[in-house]
Amino acid sequence: MLLHLDIDDQEIEYFHKIIAQNVKEIRKKKKISQTDLALSIGHKSVSMVSKIEAGLENKHYNIEQLYKISKVLDVDIKDFF
Repeated sequence: MLLHLDIDDQEIEYFHKIIAQNVKEIRKKKKISQTDLALSIGHKSVSMVSKIEAGLENKHYNIEQLYKISKVLDVDIKDFF
């Protein structure tokens, strides 16, 4: 029997927003720029990180990016949640 979850898009959007805010807060505490973070996880420009932190264009981190970010920031991935 399949269980149907009643989760709407707004709830998922909020979830992504919380993760982005937590990454941003930790990044700033560690004094790492958006550019340095982006380059450290394999992106050639800062636009991805800046759009995610600003909540633009429905951009968000995937699990691989979060794992890499956790290594760069030297935190446990669970700290983002």
